[in-house]
Amino acid sequence: MLDLFTEFFRQVAEENPRWNFIFFYQEIQAGKIWKGIQYTLLLAVCCVVSSMVIGVLGAWLQRSKSMLVRASVQGYIQLFRNTPPFVQLLFFYFALGQLTPTYSPDGWLEIPIISNVGWAVISLSLFAGAFNVEIFRSGIEAVPDSTQEAAEALGFSKLQTYRYIVFPLAFRISLPALNNNLVNLVKTTTQAFAIAVPELLYQCVVIWNDYPSAQYPTMLLLFVVYVSMVAVLVFGMSRWETALRIPGYDH
Repeated sequence: MLDLFTEFFRQVAEENPRWNFIFFYQEIQAGKIWKGIQYTLLLAVCCVVSSMVIGVLGAWLQRSKSMLVRASVQGYIQLFRNTPPFVQLLFFYFALGQLTPTYSPDGWLEIPIISNVGWAVISLSLFAGAFNVEIFRSGIEAVPDSTQEAAEALGFSKLQTYRYIVFPLAFRISLPALNNNLVNLVKTTTQAFAIAVPELLYQCVVIWNDYPSAQYPTMLLLFVVYVSMVAVLVFGMSRWETALRIPGYDH
């Protein structure tokens, strides 16, 4: 069955030179695509999780009594929301990357402790996290004061009120906006191509540089993979939103 599959696409390439699905019948190219998909999924998962953690912590710090803490969080939000993520990525990798320590496993080659993949995760997570802070903040502000006052009247401390009452409700309210931001984040991971992270776009470019006849098929594959990833994320977030909906609590 596999031989028939590979032979079919080999014949397609011979009969239609502009549609060379070389990654379906040449093992080396298939390995590049598989490696690219793995790195793309790694970037997407790490950035989504990290940005959500940043958003939760940032929204909590915005409620701090310290003016310095609140100003620092607001400065971070304004900086990352008002500069292009591509510029941020280049700054982190080429500017801050030169300042990070290195190590030499063989005594000759100097390897930075943060790789290009690490810088991509840090940069994109901080970018999306700035938006998540505002998303969670708006969700927290949407929780009625009377709900918080009722919790405090029952003996809850401020931390317990935030942890058990305010944040769970705010999270439910924030899910639609959070869904949109995370979808944009997944699509933004393609920018890691600029610092040679071997994700799917990078591998596709490598293939069509070596085999120009494979340009259309690799772009088609890239489109299908990202549409599939976004569809899975949207479906999962929608199911999560439905599962967390509180009957009678209209948000």
